[in-house]
Amino acid sequence: MTNMKTVPSDLRHALHALFLLIGLLMGAIAHAQQKPSKPPLMLANLYHPGIHLDDYWVSEKYDGMRAYWDGRTLTTRGGEHIHAPDWFIKNWPSVPLDGELWAGRGKFQEVISTARSHEPNATAWRNVRFMVFDLPAHGGVFDQRLVSLQNLLKSTNSPWLLAVPQQRIVSHSLLQKRLQEVEKKGGEGLMLHRGSSLYRAERNDDLLKMKSHTDAEAKVVAHLPGKGKHAGRLGALLVESPDGMRFRLGTGFSDAVRENPPQIGSWVTYRYRGYNQSGIPRFATYVRVRSDMPMATDAVKSR
Repeated sequence: MTNMKTVPSDLRHALHALFLLIGLLMGAIAHAQQKPSKPPLMLANLYHPGIHLDDYWVSEKYDGMRAYWDGRTLTTRGGEHIHAPDWFIKNWPSVPLDGELWAGRGKFQEVISTARSHEPNATAWRNVRFMVFDLPAHGGVFDQRLVSLQNLLKSTNSPWLLAVPQQRIVSHSLLQKRLQEVEKKGGEGLMLHRGSSLYRAERNDDLLKMKSHTDAEAKVVAHLPGKGKHAGRLGALLVESPDGMRFRLGTGFSDAVRENPPQIGSWVTYRYRGYNQSGIPRFATYVRVRSDMPMATDAVKSR
């Protein structure tokens, strides 16, 4: 074995740098291998006037946690494993299911807490249902997938697995009325699914979401210090939208959130009313942390 003391210093430094680089590359490869792969989900655009309503099925938009059953395991939209009890997923079909873990209107945080736990809480899980709205691996259009889904879940006969009720609504005035009814009862909004559409793992007008307000997600990249009565705690969040737009969220925080703000790299939901001329959301207001979305690793430090 070569005695490193006999190796010239320049060469020793070069070898040390090479070994360090190899170690960093091996660590990066290991991290990449450990990172969960996201399931191929169909994503919704926002509802807009002018669509042919006769083409769509309408359902309630559930305020829960998007989840994907691949035929064997249940994962989040970010690809992270959901530790559901064995009895919860017992006898589920061996085909992919796209749906929402839901515990009722206004119980988003309860669902997130239940699904995020690595040690399943049997009592909490008994309040959860997997509301299924699509069959991703089915080759037919949604009209056909819907019939197959309903028949499949009837034969499965699991109390925890339910098909999302779908209906046809013939006019936009009746659609608005239905939206008001759902929101008055504490629901989040409506979903519209084009009957003639194939399942495509992308965002498109085959799937639309409809709410009285507009909301979106953004990544937290910095904590901005407060002033005046908020001195010494959070003043605002600097966030970044998926398309790279950065802006501040300065309202909507409870005292508890200002004292313990969302982590750098986490995702949050905000509400807004259109955009200003620079493209920044107008009247953007913080709503909550999206703990069902994976942490980002490219955010800046708190300041």
